[in-house]
Amino acid sequence: MKEKVAIVNSSSFGKYFPEHIEKLAEKFEVQRFEVPAKISGKDLAEMLKGFKYIIASTTPFYDNEFFKFKDETVIISRHGLGYDNIDIDEATKNKVIVTKVDGSTEREAVAEHAVALCMSVLRKVPQAYNKVTDNKWSERQKFFGIEIKDKVVGVIGFGNIGSRVGEIMYRGFNAHVLVYDPFVKDEFVQSFGATKVPLEELLAESDIIFICSLLTKENYHMLSEREFQLMKKGVYIINTSRGELIDLQALLSALESGKVAGVGFDVVEGEPIGADHPLLKFDNVIITPHIAAYTYESIKGMGDKVINDILQASEKTFPQFIVNSEVINILEESGWRKI
Repeated sequence: MKEKVAIVNSSSFGKYFPEHIEKLAEKFEVQRFEVPAKISGKDLAEMLKGFKYIIASTTPFYDNEFFKFKDETVIISRHGLGYDNIDIDEATKNKVIVTKVDGSTEREAVAEHAVALCMSVLRKVPQAYNKVTDNKWSERQKFFGIEIKDKVVGVIGFGNIGSRVGEIMYRGFNAHVLVYDPFVKDEFVQSFGATKVPLEELLAESDIIFICSLLTKENYHMLSEREFQLMKKGVYIINTSRGELIDLQALLSALESGKVAGVGFDVVEGEPIGADHPLLKFDNVIITPHIAAYTYESIKGMGDKVINDILQASEKTFPQFIVNSEVINILEESGWRKI
């Protein structure tokens, strides 16, 4: 009898590259699940009973209740970078490996999408296009934008994606790039033509702010009322990381006051959102439905990584990019091995 693999809430895995499903099906029974984003951990555990291997998306939440009621789970492999919907401590206690995609897999796709959002917001591209389709070409004088050259660009989070965004802004647009990231060295930041500064300085000096930070318990709502007060009037904000990094009410107030001149988001807290979301009442807000990683190159690389994770875990071999590295010592005692 084949062991079971569950693909949970991933609309992209295996869709564009069916060979990924075919590869898994050679060894496993594979089944897709579409569940509510806020399904309880207990209900999720009941639904996934008998599935040792889970390919996870951004939802639902694999919380302590999930691990309490779930039968044996070997690995939860995130089809993406973020893992904030998985209780890492509980996974480790229950000897469950949690993996993520290597940041370099999504690097170009997400960085390029961030820049696309930036250009769309600064030059009002979607709004201008809508005027053309409405037969209102003559209203083109409404769409004056700003140039990036010589502007101060702040990048919050300077890992794989943030560093690429900073590089594009500096080398491609001749912007002055400031970086806030307490986990990277000054020399690394400087190698991209950027300057590492405290968050307060970045907020006060930047004309454009890119959010490229992972979401953690510590940086939830890292941009809230106080942070918006520190920003320049007329700042632009681009977010391709997680919506939970921004306090929505503080942002709405900043948009209403004109403190924020425009935003380009690929992520929103509580996503997916509906057409009645308060951000959508602003004509200087552009939101895409969490598609920054959606390039053929990126999706193929993500799928390749997830397949390798599952196959290696089934042979009690540790895959790469384990989030909860503490689990390695625990599992080595039961015969797991490193490559």
